Amino acid sequence: MAHELETLANGQTAFASARLTAWHQLGTVTDSCMTAQEVMSKAWLGGWEVRKIALQGIEVTERGVTKVDCPDKYMTVRTNPATGQTEYLGVVGEDYSVVQNEQVAETLNLLVDASGAHFETAGSMRKGRSVFVTMKLPTAMRIAGVDDMDLYLAATTSHDGTASLRLDATPVRIVCANTQALAYQRSRSSYTFRHTSNVTSKIAEARQALGLMWTAFDAFETEAEKMINESLTMGEFEKIVAQVWPLADDASDTARNNAKQRTATLRYLIRDADTQKAIKGTRWAGYQAITEYVDHFAPAKTNLVRATRALTGAGADLKARAFELLAV
Repeated sequence: MAHELETLANGQTAFASARLTAWHQLGTVTDSCMTAQEVMSKAWLGGWEVRKIALQGIEVTERGVTKVDCPDKYMTVRTNPATGQTEYLGVVGEDYSVVQNEQVAETLNLLVDASGAHFETAGSMRKGRSVFVTMKLPTAMRIAGVDDMDLYLAATTSHDGTASLRLDATPVRIVCANTQALAYQRSRSSYTFRHTSNVTSKIAEARQALGLMWTAFDAFETEAEKMINESLTMGEFEKIVAQVWPLADDASDTARNNAKQRTATLRYLIRDADTQKAIKGTRWAGYQAITEYVDHFAPAKTNLVRATRALTGAGADLKARAFELLAV
């Protein structure tokens, strides 16, 4: 699992996390949540001064060296935060507007004023070509007081023209390239600032989009609340399992045996597992049992394959189908 975080010339990893050490155990871990200024400093994202410079090609022939200008393309470069040297990032068009890392954090900071969220993680990936900043929304989503889900607002962008500045409302805490992909996959809603527009002028529009994000989270919470208050029998659960993992009429003996083993494991998870004690016998427990099975019990060739599957959300379609079937 490649984290793609940037390692600087001084040996530091351009990543910071509030309170929690990430799976890759890299970067700086702070004792408490960070301000915009602190997250820029701790993650080595401050002072890059990303800028566009003229792009030229060089042709060498028997007649000598000729410099050829490229008037409609520019090179993006930065000041390396560790060495102070100018570094290449990418090639962009003439309409491309640079968005500094500080602007990414400030965009979230303006939204924080309304939401009360705080900065949780930040980092540089692909040698500075991509950056991310996440903040935690003020309270965890609570399902009938027994099941918590932390929600994050993530800001991601690129400095090489490959991605716009994007905001996502997601339950995923970004700490690397893999979790960024997962955050996109599980995003409830998003808003994109084009690099050809003035980001600051779009804040009001982004605030409105953020309101839609919260509405989406509220809808999810409302549905989960209904599920936790609705009972589910073992027979009903097994019928749903059969729909999530349909078995063909002409299935082989191996496939049928695998299905029996899967159903037995799922019976254990919903009926006896400690993880379901507080919600036992509910439709929400059924959903959580299927999620737990997909992430931790489904057969995998190696532990690495299993970890990668859980991290990258490879079973997202199965979970979505289960949620749809169990929704009240």
